[in-house]
Amino acid sequence: MRAYLGRVDAVLVQAVIAAALSFAHLHDLASAAGQDGWKAWAYPVSVDLLLVAAWRRLRSGSSKASGWCWFVVALAASLGANVATAGLLDLTDVPAWLRILVAGWPAVAFLGGTLLAHTAPTAETASARAEPKTAAPPAEPEPEKPKAPAPHVPAALVTHARKLADEHHTRTGSPIDTDTLRARLGVPAPLADAIATHLK
Repeated sequence: MRAYLGRVDAVLVQAVIAAALSFAHLHDLASAAGQDGWKAWAYPVSVDLLLVAAWRRLRSGSSKASGWCWFVVALAASLGANVATAGLLDLTDVPAWLRILVAGWPAVAFLGGTLLAHTAPTAETASARAEPKTAAPPAEPEPEKPKAPAPHVPAALVTHARKLADEHHTRTGSPIDTDTLRARLGVPAPLADAIATHLK
């Protein structure tokens, strides 16, 4: 048991050291590529989270192709930063293509994280698919509601409405619509509809 705990402790220490070094390399590269301040610290977090999300997808056993794709993308970003900061790249004069890659990384990471989060079927969905579906009983047709009789429209109201419609057409160049007519007359919608039929 003690030997097992010793191995676990060694693995955890090694993982923490490796993660810290990779985190620092990603931060340094992002900072050198013009992403200063909090943005430089966000890059390593983004890369590491995409790695974790891809690894979880691989462990879940569903959509492994998607998991491998995004795991390789995140691993390439992490490994590339580690190699680039090992003295092979002048961090005081970062090439334009690398600045473009660093600037475009947030969009890539967002796409990868979204696809990994929303394409794996959940346990509830999988069990629902496994259960046989029973046919729903046919819905009964709703009885038709009797139509309300059209309201009576006084001739004087039609004359006034026609005047408003003519003024609206002169001012705007288009015929008055029912909503505008209702608002101008201050009448309920059914009465406005009935008045509008008289104006056609």
